[in-house]
Amino acid sequence: MSAFFEIGAKSNFSFLEGASKPEEMIVQAAVLKLGGLGIADRNSVAGVVRAHAQSKAIQKKFERMRAGLLEEHEKSDVILDPIRFQPGARLVFSDGTPDILAYPRNRQGWAYLCRLLSAGNLRAEKGKCILSEADLMEWGDDMMLAIIPHPSIADDNNHAAFETCLERFRKRFQKNIHMALAPAYDGRDKRMFATVSMLADRSRIRLIATNQPLYHDTTRRPLADIVTSIREHVPVPEAGFLLAPNAERYLKSGSEILRLFRDYPHAVTNTGKFFGSLSFSLDELEHNYPPENDEGETPYETLERLTRSGAAKRFPDGVPEKVRKNIEYELSLVRQKQYEPYFLTVHRIIQHARHEKKILCQGRGSAANSVICYCLEITEVNPEKSTLLFDRFLSMDRDEPPDIDVDFEHERREEVIQHIYEKYGKEHAGLTAGVTTYRTRSAGREVSKAFGLSEDVQSAIGSLVWGWSDEKLSEREARAAGLETSDPMTRNVLKYASELLGFPRHLTQHVGGFVITRDRLDEVVPIMKTAMPGRYMVEWDKDDLDNLKILKVDILALGMLTALRRAFDLLLLHYDVKKTLADLGNATHEDEEPVYAMMCRADTLGVFQIESRAQMSMLPRLKPKAFYDLVIEVAIVRPGPIQGDMVHPYLKRREEKARGIPTTYPSPELKEVLKRTLGVPLFQEQAMQIAITAAGFKPAEADQLRRAMATFKRTGTIGNFETRFIEGMVAKNYPRDFAQQCFNQIKGFGEYGFPESHAASFALLVYASSWVKAYYPDVFCAAMLNSQPMGFYAPAQLVRDAREHGVEIRPVDINESNWDCLLEEAEFNKRAVDFRHASMRDIIKTKRAVRLGFRQIKGLSETSMEQLVANRGKGYSSIRDLWLRSGLQKADIERLADADAFHSIKLSRRDALWAVRALDAKSAAEKLPLFDQVSHIDLQVEPETRLPEMLAGEQVVEDYRYLSLSLKGHPVSFLRKEFHKAGVVRNVDLLTVPNGRRVTIAGLVLVRQRPGSAKGVIFMTLEDETGVANAIVWKKVFEKYRPIVMGARLVKIYGKLQSQSGVIHTVVDHIEDMTPALGILQKEARRFGVSDRSDEALNPTMDPRQGKLANSLEKAVMEKRLISSSHVGAIETTQVMPKGRNFH
Repeated sequence: MSAFFEIGAKSNFSFLEGASKPEEMIVQAAVLKLGGLGIADRNSVAGVVRAHAQSKAIQKKFERMRAGLLEEHEKSDVILDPIRFQPGARLVFSDGTPDILAYPRNRQGWAYLCRLLSAGNLRAEKGKCILSEADLMEWGDDMMLAIIPHPSIADDNNHAAFETCLERFRKRFQKNIHMALAPAYDGRDKRMFATVSMLADRSRIRLIATNQPLYHDTTRRPLADIVTSIREHVPVPEAGFLLAPNAERYLKSGSEILRLFRDYPHAVTNTGKFFGSLSFSLDELEHNYPPENDEGETPYETLERLTRSGAAKRFPDGVPEKVRKNIEYELSLVRQKQYEPYFLTVHRIIQHARHEKKILCQGRGSAANSVICYCLEITEVNPEKSTLLFDRFLSMDRDEPPDIDVDFEHERREEVIQHIYEKYGKEHAGLTAGVTTYRTRSAGREVSKAFGLSEDVQSAIGSLVWGWSDEKLSEREARAAGLETSDPMTRNVLKYASELLGFPRHLTQHVGGFVITRDRLDEVVPIMKTAMPGRYMVEWDKDDLDNLKILKVDILALGMLTALRRAFDLLLLHYDVKKTLADLGNATHEDEEPVYAMMCRADTLGVFQIESRAQMSMLPRLKPKAFYDLVIEVAIVRPGPIQGDMVHPYLKRREEKARGIPTTYPSPELKEVLKRTLGVPLFQEQAMQIAITAAGFKPAEADQLRRAMATFKRTGTIGNFETRFIEGMVAKNYPRDFAQQCFNQIKGFGEYGFPESHAASFALLVYASSWVKAYYPDVFCAAMLNSQPMGFYAPAQLVRDAREHGVEIRPVDINESNWDCLLEEAEFNKRAVDFRHASMRDIIKTKRAVRLGFRQIKGLSETSMEQLVANRGKGYSSIRDLWLRSGLQKADIERLADADAFHSIKLSRRDALWAVRALDAKSAAEKLPLFDQVSHIDLQVEPETRLPEMLAGEQVVEDYRYLSLSLKGHPVSFLRKEFHKAGVVRNVDLLTVPNGRRVTIAGLVLVRQRPGSAKGVIFMTLEDETGVANAIVWKKVFEKYRPIVMGARLVKIYGKLQSQSGVIHTVVDHIEDMTPALGILQKEARRFGVSDRSDEALNPTMDPRQGKLANSLEKAVMEKRLISSSHVGAIETTQVMPKGRNFH
């Protein structure tokens, strides 16, 4: 029997066409013992690396089985025979040319295929590819091609045009062109096969068989219908002939194919000949970085010179011997691996950003293990402050490229990205792709829509899913959405939404991974446009690039770097204090002590990394007093250490050490590995060192263990190392149970283990941001507000925290504010510091007030506000003056009035809004000739009306509506009387409530956090007028009150207070949605039947000239607002309040 080689398979990377993953296709082809499998997705090679990697994994496991090297737990596995895989693409044309399967014969053919696809991508919008026959004629060399006639050819009696096309292809590609026999399963296949065979014979083109499988198994047919429905925007019940008539488009075995093509056996035989012409493998792809060496030097000589000069600069008192030895070792290794251009490329990018553009940046991740990176100013953490494990970054035994991640200011990263494009060109530089996949919410919505469920049910299902969850939809969530779970349709929605999870939806740009090449990038991988003009990306994601050992550098954005750079600028401008990250990383003990004391009190709102509820809870227990404590703090509140049961043992040992109890270690050799973390492994580097030191692993094996940890949840391959690890430790006389415990801890890292080098890089930013907050809270507040959006907390909480630290916050004003928040002269009042921060009263050096900037007002552009400032001169005296001189549109002035920004000219919010409305009538007069304006002078008089004062509650609502914060009061303060009657305890008073007592608390929901390590537990942060309170919602309670927990903006909670080491939280028993109570803030306004937009109706002494205006079209608009306000006042108020931020 002739072997069958399937050349027409699509995967789910033919977005919303294929219904199986590339890996599933490969495994099934191996199960079926096909001769080979080619995957040809629609105008794309986005999925081929995954198929290639799966094929290699099957090959390696087969070889290990043959060599008797399988681990014990693998011996019961089914060992598949190797399957040959070939990458290709299905070319779909825009000019009527029939689809063509294209497979590169060799490396040059791959280059041509990538150039062809890139050309189509770049002439279309993102996600589209526009190809013509001319493109194939230009780039079709060194490929095997197969034309796929449309099934309608069976009904067409006139084939002249098609035969002419075949003749062109035959002349151009000769023996490399084939004609595919591909069944449509629509009743016409016999006629179509005969027609295609006849045309192939006439044109002297060989036939080739394919089933064009869309899925690996027939069970995926329903999902194929659903993705078709999603793609075509038609519910499945209405899709009709858009859907396949049956489930035959699966990956068939060779015997099935022979039966299907029994009249054309040569078409099956030709699949083997077709594959026999293909010698290309993705392993052939080579990656060469552009040469960055200076003239007259080799790349190594340039790297060595820059490293040694950098070391002299970093260590002005002499390079320590340990550092010098590391430099020699690293340079030697880089030279052997020929990675000098990579290091030089990253160095040049950082030098341009830091010294030419003055952008704050620093490298992180495993690169911080490298002394070379420190000397080249790629990283900022002094290697003497951490334990380096260069093999974590690069080793001779590792067949994997290094990976350098660099963080830049998030507002200025685009400058760096454009510099890279300008320097190297899009033909040599491209962003890594990211694959946007279906997650629980999007899968639930799309499948619900495909089954024709109503929009409100789709929204209800989506609203009940947590954030970016990848968990399957449950029957409980369906019932909460109002679905009847006994209904077969409901069960199908749940089933197929779960199947759709993880399927690719489209390609998007990675957050910053860049591939830069010396040779043409578009001959390695197709490039395409991104949604942002001026950016281009490749079709592969970071895992694909890693699999092919293609080097990349991550150009990442970090909001805290923006905030710190702004803080450093403000310190220099207002306090003549010059600081850098390096300065703060080498602070004196006297300077550090108040900073660490602040952290120990968990006074860290806004501080980098340690501002979450979990981090704030850990700080008083860990009590950091030195830089390495921060490295541990950053790493320990992570799912890895938590799941590995490392947190409590570490804290216990830390407490024992504080009491003078010595730490014990299982052996002297492990003491060297674990002494800095008191015998408890917290970092990936330590797991590798344990494997090397105690289990006898070679460095390359230890790195494989590290990679297995990084992909544990996705692949489960860490189990492959268990026997090797445990037996290795036992052979070195460690107790078996201890060895098992060590391995269990390593497994606990899952994919969340933190490299120590990464934690050290982040710890530097933790300290730097804490230092600014401790000594200059005014600078910290302004810098953070000017760097939004970023961080855990909204501007309202940053402002509240600054006020609690004695900082005066001044409102936005047309004559005082700029776009950014400013610092203004002010006296620091120690008594203004909240009692909870009393110890900071003599530490804080603040001498400025923060003036809120125009950036805080929703709906204003920076350009228009810069125009206001530029034309301001000595100030605007009236709204008319602002109108005439600023050049602003009326809508911008009205928005300034909405935001109550006219304090300096003594206009209230209502007065300002009233005056703005008169501008339309005057605008015509302003444009009249001078003498005509005299006759219209009556229109230029500012109205003198007596408008009622806006009530305090209304003021706060309007502040939140347009500023997202209020300096006039907190929404909860207006409910305090009612809350007091209900026994609600103020958040500040929880400090005096005994541990274990039942309490009732209430507040706006600021943050909901559901860490993956917390087993379904939700952590909520509530805010009232006195501060914040933390609440813990156990899984059962969450399921009971899910809609309230996820949707309420104001809640009342009853539960048990727990207090330990200064950490206070309430364990929730009952939770109530109090959001409707926020309507009381406009209660009085509704009683009068008016809104802030229609208060002129209250004034019986209105100026008659304004009465004429009020009777105009504007009056009709105002009356409409008046009528609607009585119905929506309360609802509108609740919607103005913040929703809260959700985090994992």
